Amino acid sequence: MFAKLVAVSLLTLASSQLMAAECKTTIDSTDQMSYNTKAIEIDKSCKTFTVELTHSGSLPKTVMGHNWVLSKEADMQPIATAGLAAGIEKNYLPDGDARIIAHTKVIGAKETDSVTFDVSKLAAGEAYGFFCSFPGHISMMKGTVTLK
Repeated sequence: MFAKLVAVSLLTLASSQLMAAECKTTIDSTDQMSYNTKAIEIDKSCKTFTVELTHSGSLPKTVMGHNWVLSKEADMQPIATAGLAAGIEKNYLPDGDARIIAHTKVIGAKETDSVTFDVSKLAAGEAYGFFCSFPGHISMMKGTVTLK
């Protein structure tokens, strides 16, 4: 009887953990100027959301660096353009740009960085996107962020 009770309790615990929203994701970037995903869905029940960026390539960040930047879709290209003058030291992002919701630093081969942001900064029904602000990378390295 006790073993049955323990088994039921463990099953209940396991299923409740499976039903809890996943409030983090890992995105890999490569030397082929790509992310391994084009879409991120964030559950409305998440208070914060964490993105871990990895770089599985072999090139240094000065040659093939990548970051992960979150903004409204309409602001993506203007932010990337404004970031060109900022240089790699500032992650190709303009200082204090209020259009940037969250971002990682620029990383190179075998490096990682992560960012955690407040999900309340996202509004239901608004179109959000993510991109790499390294010069020229936004053309291939971008995707959508949806609040579900």
